[in-house]
Amino acid sequence: MLESLREEVLEANLELVRQGLVIGTFGNASGIARREGLVVIKPSGVAYEFLKAEHLVVTDLEGRPVEGDLRPSSDLPTHLVLYRNFPEIGGVAHTHSRYATAWAQAGREIPCFGTTHADYFHGPVPITAPMTEEEIRSGYEANTGVVIARRFEGLGVERFPGVLVHGHGPFCWGASAREACHAAGILEEIARLALYTLSINRESSPISSELLDKHFLRKHGSGAYYGQR
Repeated sequence: MLESLREEVLEANLELVRQGLVIGTFGNASGIARREGLVVIKPSGVAYEFLKAEHLVVTDLEGRPVEGDLRPSSDLPTHLVLYRNFPEIGGVAHTHSRYATAWAQAGREIPCFGTTHADYFHGPVPITAPMTEEEIRSGYEANTGVVIARRFEGLGVERFPGVLVHGHGPFCWGASAREACHAAGILEEIARLALYTLSINRESSPISSELLDKHFLRKHGSGAYYGQR
């Protein structure tokens, strides 16, 4: 079932390892077949070096298993909330990458200090509010998705392909699992550049709105002109 999507999700998970965005069994990537209403995701706790397409788990949008003998990632409920709330999303990637996670642990959004950032995020990388005790105690993983969806009210996932979950780490997305994985790599580089920028000059300021718009909109939207048609 969903052989092509399985291969894509497998490759996205392995690419997270190749990019150095995950260690151990941390992290996961998933993809959705919108027409079928099915999600393919990494199984929980399986080492990446042993991961194969047949190990991936297929569930419906309520998290009910459809195919696969292994338990799905414990973060599946977060992915499902994102898929249900944002129909534009075709893939989700979650990591505990070093620099992005450091910003999440510090409780800081990542300011847009330069055009590398502006090429991908139309402003500071958002961070969620801290989760409440009740949100943590009851339905923690699903509520992680809820706080992300709440943070994105009025923002638009097409303008911000990722978020920092306060005290946790980054979740990224895109039109496919492959694009979500790419966004995770970009977010990690942005997080590292921002840290270096502040280490060189603690008084660094974000770029102007004009420069931000120029770089984001030349790659995104109806007037984009970067790259090939």
